[in-house]
Amino acid sequence: MSRQMVRPGGRSARVQAAVHAAVRELASELGRDALTVPLVAQRAGVTPSTIYRRWGDLQELLSDVAVERLRPDTAPKDNGALSSDLTAWAEQFLDEMASPTGRAYIRDALLGDPDGSNAGQCSAYAAEQIDVILSRAAERGEDTPDVETVIDAVVAPLMYRILFRPDGLDTSYAHRLVTGVLEPATQ
Repeated sequence: MSRQMVRPGGRSARVQAAVHAAVRELASELGRDALTVPLVAQRAGVTPSTIYRRWGDLQELLSDVAVERLRPDTAPKDNGALSSDLTAWAEQFLDEMASPTGRAYIRDALLGDPDGSNAGQCSAYAAEQIDVILSRAAERGEDTPDVETVIDAVVAPLMYRILFRPDGLDTSYAHRLVTGVLEPATQ
């Protein structure tokens, strides 16, 4: 959404940072369901019209905040081998996304996303992380699947289970998915 794109620095970035911080603080203090645009605006020190103009409505604001919260903080850890790197990443992805907070962020990201751009951004985060892992492995001379294969074989089933069938979901499931995608690469 073009209205959410901001240049680094300047008033626009300060407004976004203040509004995002207000959403996170108020959600923590009062609960997500208690949030309103006027409440967020007051906490952020902006007018409600600023929020409506920039985000459209509360759901789109919550979606924007969720996408930002789903952005990985760091590059994936380098454990020295594709199998251990991808397994560690899948475990962390599962742990973060399957948590109540993670599932709430995923729902918010998708609910306020009429054109699919937020879902695409969240998918791009995962693809970027996987690309780093695969690039490192290729530099070490390991055979690697491509990014889309890992998305289809690891991320997609994890996300489906996180959202629709979370019961019994554990790290052994993530391990099986990683093993399944890497076995063809090692033959």
